[in-house]
Formats: sequence, structure tokens, C-alpha cells
Amino acid sequence: MKSHTAYLTFNTSKRCEIVHITPKVEAELARSGVKEGLCLVNAMHITSSVFINDNEGGLHQDFLEWVERLAPYSAEGYRHNRTGEDNGDAHLKRTVMGREVVVAVTGGRLDFGPWERIFYGEFDGMRAKRVLVKIIGE
Repeated sequence: MKSHTAYLTFNTSKRCEIVHITPKVEAELARSGVKEGLCLVNAMHITSSVFINDNEGGLHQDFLEWVERLAPYSAEGYRHNRTGEDNGDAHLKRTVMGREVVVAVTGGRLDFGPWERIFYGEFDGMRAKRVLVKIIGE
């Protein structure tokens, strides 16, 4: 069995942003040489997310507006922020949007449904954060 590990780094220009990362994950899959297996993509920070959905800008804006309504940014509005942080909302947004995805690898390609793509969701941005790509298989 083969194993390939890569770390992608993102530093968004906005506090909250969605970044299409499928091409970067596909590049790591090609480097791995794995033809049949699994690909894990994991946000390594508790204020960011990895998820699968449609690559459509209006939908991405809907996601950002929706999670903002669920957990609005507030420097004082969360108990977590009493520790000197101001990102209590980002922790909640990450929980809603998800930590990681696992995609089957078939014939050396990510085995997606017709519109599925992988995205990095940032909820406390403007600093470098990592995403783990772990590919195993044969």
C-alpha cells in the first residue's frame, strides 16, 4: 500500500472566505501514484473547514451569509472571547461546515458526483493555515 502526505497552506485576504481547492488536491493525488484508495482532506485549524459542494459563486455567498446568521461575528458575544480571543463565531461556523472530507480514488482520479468539488472554508482568516491531504491506496 502507498501513502502520500501533503500540507497545503492558505492565507485568505478576508476574515471569511471560501476557496476552491480541488485542483490542488488533484495535483497531490497525481504525485501520490495511487490509483485505487482514499483521499482525506482535513482542515488543521479549529476555525476553518473543508467541505464538498458545487463550485458556484452564488452558493458560496449563500453559505457565508447563512453561517454568519447562525453565528454572527461579535468581539464580546461569546464566552470563548472572554479568554482574549475574538473568534468564538469562527469555531461555531467550522463545526457547522465540517472538519474534513474523504473521497474515493478510482482509476487514479477523485471519484466525485457530477458537480462535487472540494472547498476550504475560512472563518478567522488573514493568516496562514494548513490543510492536510492524506492519500492511501494502491
